[in-house]
Amino acid sequence: MRVLRTFLRPGWIALAVVVVAFAALCFSILAPWQLGKNSRTSERNHLIEQAVSIAPVPLASVAPAGNGFRPDTEWREVHITGTFLTDKQALVRLRSVEERPAIEVLTPFRVAGSDRVLVVDRGYIRPDQGQTPVIPAPPAGEVTIDGRIRAGEGTTPGRGAAVVDGALSMYTIDPTELSRATSTGMDPFYIQISPNQPGSLGEIPLPQLESGPYLSYGLQWLAFGIMAPLGAGYFIYAEIKQRRRARGTANTATTTSTDSAAATTDAQTPAAPTAASASVTSDRAARRKRLRAELRGDTVVDDADHSDTTRIGFGPDTEHAPDDVRDKLTQRYGG
Repeated sequence: MRVLRTFLRPGWIALAVVVVAFAALCFSILAPWQLGKNSRTSERNHLIEQAVSIAPVPLASVAPAGNGFRPDTEWREVHITGTFLTDKQALVRLRSVEERPAIEVLTPFRVAGSDRVLVVDRGYIRPDQGQTPVIPAPPAGEVTIDGRIRAGEGTTPGRGAAVVDGALSMYTIDPTELSRATSTGMDPFYIQISPNQPGSLGEIPLPQLESGPYLSYGLQWLAFGIMAPLGAGYFIYAEIKQRRRARGTANTATTTSTDSAAATTDAQTPAAPTAASASVTSDRAARRKRLRAELRGDTVVDDADHSDTTRIGFGPDTEHAPDDVRDKLTQRYGG
């Protein structure tokens, strides 16, 4: 019961709440987040490896019109023939290419022989001292380009398309948002133009085929989620062990003190009766010895005052006593 009261204190309750919350956070959010990123990165790397080993094919054979976006087709390289729509062009600001600021250029592309429109990322240009640089125009008329199918990035609320420095600007590559801003129907994915194509700008390299640190991070969060309760359990065990040790030390000290007091009492208490008993016995023996000596007619010296003592049965009073009294005394005490 004492142990239970100890762990119902506010400090221990707060520790338990923190440990449980942290472990739940590790298992339900942090570890799945990192492991999910590792899974997505591994899947992306697998798709890229497959895509780079396959020659470009017509767009219709991979992504027919009206079928939307299929994740298993991402990174596939396709042929497209059509016309750039420069009047619906948009800039994607605040991008980074090779760890330097960049602006990516999105130009819609109408597929030849249809009203299908795709968003084409033509590449990047570097900003000019924070200002929008001059954007090279794509070729006019019908052209054929190669590019890779990419999934849209979506748009953060409040960060939609807007006109900045006289140019339609965005902060993510989102075909749906560009379609809304230009009032033009577009497919939900976009085409990342391949190098050395008509209208291409700075090349955006393919991602490195590395899984990254996400797996180790995920395993670390799982380990932290396991270690937190184990650590709390160790602290509880140490607290209980410490209290038992302290209680055992106190009990030992109390027992030792009690035993010492009892031993002292036992050693001192019998001493007085023994001495008194010995004294009484000695006095009685001396008295009997003295009486026998008196009856024999010997002179006895008392150890206490060294005075002479007359024998019993003799003396002025005894000499005048009747003979029968003297005989009785002699018979009783000898002499």
